[in-house]
Amino acid sequence: YKRESYMQVINKLTMLYLPVSEMQKAKEFYSDKLGLKIVQDYRQDDNNWWVSLTLPEGGVTITLSTHHGKLKPGNMTMYFATSDVAAAHKELSGKDVKVNEVKDDLYGPGSGVKWFNLEDPDGNTVFLAQA
Repeated sequence: YKRESYMQVINKLTMLYLPVSEMQKAKEFYSDKLGLKIVQDYRQDDNNWWVSLTLPEGGVTITLSTHHGKLKPGNMTMYFATSDVAAAHKELSGKDVKVNEVKDDLYGPGSGVKWFNLEDPDGNTVFLAQA
């Protein structure tokens, strides 16, 4: 019996690429409204503009891009964790973000996990769930 050596091909998700139609609106939404930190803003022109953002606890970088290739803006669903769903809901409402009501069944009826969702400027669905 000869054991094959095995290499773990993938170790970590590092970037999420998000096509956007209007960079200024998307940038403002993700940085000013959701509070992500801009770490790179590279612009050749309106059709070749990338903005990378990080979350407070690190992890995956979200890169907004006006260069779409085959991708269409508005087809993504993202889940973010928050330590206080009610406070996050109130904070975003105060920043003129149209948020849906807080519910407590993220993982099905009776799960008790509080959450709400909203849409970014391109219509991507953004969930905020109690961490």
